[in-house]
Amino acid sequence: MAMNIKVGALALALSLPLCLGACTPMDAGFGDSVRTNLAAQTIDPDPAANGAEPAYSGQKGAAAVERYRTDRVKPPKGIRTTDGISGGASNSGGSGR
Repeated sequence: MAMNIKVGALALALSLPLCLGACTPMDAGFGDSVRTNLAAQTIDPDPAANGAEPAYSGQKGAAAVERYRTDRVKPPKGIRTTDGISGGASNSGGSGR
């Protein structure tokens, strides 16, 4: 009988911190990161009100398809991605002697 009381007291002593942990106050900002991520991924139902107009149109797309079908595709414009700056390590492939 004394052994059952010791086991019960030990179980109570071990479970007491878990019960007290539930009494801690919640952080006021708890879950803000989840709500921020959801808001960032929500599609604006009225994007024209924000001045965001699409950069494409059906007429331009149809003209592009027609040029592709008749093999009169416009050549792409060349772009420069650097200003002639080169860098990086040189590897001679030697043994380093």
